[in-house]
Amino acid sequence: MTDQILSVRNLNVRFNQDGSSTHAVRGVSFDVGRGETVALVGESGSGKSVTALSTVQLLGESATLSGSIIYEGEEMVGAPESKLRQVRGNDISFIFQEPMTSLNPLHTLEKQLAESIELHQGLRGPAVRERIIELLTQVGIRDPEQRLTSYPHQLSGGQRQRVMIAMALANGPDLLIADEPTTALDVTIQAQILDLLADLKTHSQLSLLFITHDLTIVRQIADRVCVMKDGEIVEHGPVDEIFDHPQHPYTRMLLEAESTGSPTPVPENAELVAETQNLKIWFPIQRGLMRRTVGHIKAVNDASLSVRAGETVGIVGESGSGKTTLALAIMRLIRSEGRILFLGNDIQGLSQSKVRPLRGDMQIVFQDPYGSLSPRMTVAEIIAEGLGVHGIEKGEDKRVLVAEIMDEVGLNPAMMDRYPHEFSGGQRQRIAIARAMILRPKLVVLDEPTSALDMTVQVQIVDLLRELQRRNRLAYIFISHDLKVVRALSHKVLVMKQGDVVEAGPVDQIFDSPQTDYTRELMKAAFIKAG
Repeated sequence: MTDQILSVRNLNVRFNQDGSSTHAVRGVSFDVGRGETVALVGESGSGKSVTALSTVQLLGESATLSGSIIYEGEEMVGAPESKLRQVRGNDISFIFQEPMTSLNPLHTLEKQLAESIELHQGLRGPAVRERIIELLTQVGIRDPEQRLTSYPHQLSGGQRQRVMIAMALANGPDLLIADEPTTALDVTIQAQILDLLADLKTHSQLSLLFITHDLTIVRQIADRVCVMKDGEIVEHGPVDEIFDHPQHPYTRMLLEAESTGSPTPVPENAELVAETQNLKIWFPIQRGLMRRTVGHIKAVNDASLSVRAGETVGIVGESGSGKTTLALAIMRLIRSEGRILFLGNDIQGLSQSKVRPLRGDMQIVFQDPYGSLSPRMTVAEIIAEGLGVHGIEKGEDKRVLVAEIMDEVGLNPAMMDRYPHEFSGGQRQRIAIARAMILRPKLVVLDEPTSALDMTVQVQIVDLLRELQRRNRLAYIFISHDLKVVRALSHKVLVMKQGDVVEAGPVDQIFDSPQTDYTRELMKAAFIKAG
């Protein structure tokens, strides 16, 4: 394409900190044409995001840039701050991966969206509100008028990401840089967002620089692909050429990385670990001075499931369908109605003081390991924290137990005195798994534990979870929007939609012969052929 909106030539980025220099991007060159989508793909630490942030100098004072970045005929490297401010958010806009850290927790959605619109478009009053509702509708937020006064913590992960996309589109940018924008989204919303971006590209001549580790998305949305490894572009070309005839070994490795196989079969006499019967979780909507209940948010309706030792129950569905809410209720972390049986005992009516001794047998691994690990604690302190709460056998050394579990999850015990920021995303997730496993629990809730990870690391984590389950006869409740990972790890699957279990059964039955239109829609969005 001769009409280039962005041209990057011989870009080098170094970070200088504490007397040391890190060469993060090395001699990178690529173009983005008007109306074109270029994908930057590669594993964490390959330099994708650093390259993207370089375009409008968002790397901070520790970064040193050399080379050339031409946007619409103007040089961005060394450009005055006034010029960069004019371009940022107006001509070049960003969608970031983690919306919870990008959105202000103290401001409503209306205030945050209005800020950019008022600054760049000069709109005021009702016109701003009208534009915000239009944007929220465009990105698939239900009842946008009701959401204007909501804060980020009141939205699901997928809803927060859609708000971030609305903010990025607010000023009609010419170039949209999307840094892993669909990582936290369920498959149907992911498909909607990709369709939305494709529609904007067609009708608005929007150019897109798309950063991702999900090659399934790349094939669907990109015109050209640049494969990055260790700060360099090792291969580039049209998307079909890269996928059908990859030349570099690293590209071939990325294309082959996919969670496959199946879990170890469960013995017929396996112990029943947890069971719910007709579980209902409704949150009251209270208004007025007297906080009267005027309605309910029906998060979960009449959900029943059971999981045995050595078995995995996968829970799938869109954001806000009640997946995580159901798992938290089983662990007695939120209030619910209906029966909850754990190791044969009804724990629904127990006080928190009586539930507390059971906590060592039920653990949880969260989606974002960076957010769930304390940055002020060493890895040894993080992993051993549960031992202090629940007690350890006399004479046992905590550091010995930490070393044993780190070795079991594939971490070098010599690194136990380091802090979370010194580890990669995959290593941090292994730390989170070690923290849960050190107590030798009977039940582990896995809440999207692989969604933020590179494809190659995903495969490693799935293999690790399967091995830990086989060795320790663990019961898993596995929540995910990645249906390929669900199939590789699960024995049974529950499909949830707006609080209802619409379909449940053995994994092969759900995937090969789905009974409901909604399940078939999920399979189609995940590029899995049913039947």
